[in-house]
Amino acid sequence: MPELKNGERLRSAVCSTEVIVIRAPGGQVDLRCGGTELVALGQERPTGGAPAPGFATGTQVGKRYTNAEASLEILCTKAGMGALSWGDELLEVKAAKPLPSSD
Repeated sequence: MPELKNGERLRSAVCSTEVIVIRAPGGQVDLRCGGTELVALGQERPTGGAPAPGFATGTQVGKRYTNAEASLEILCTKAGMGALSWGDELLEVKAAKPLPSSD
């Protein structure tokens, strides 16, 4: 489990998902896609992998993903079949902030 850095680019080992770390918590993070740990963008991807059951809901390009505490934020730059997770906890799509009403 590596320590993530803001701006770091990663990709899935089991699908086409690619991400950028927007906000990284201190310490080591078990960031996964499709149930398998993400690898650095320049690293070779293992062949023959597929998302694990329960981790195949997919990612959407341009969406930000965060954990329940909002200490981790990831931007998806390339969509894929695997779901992003911190260990076994699936990350959620970050909701947009509501605009103030103009009465």
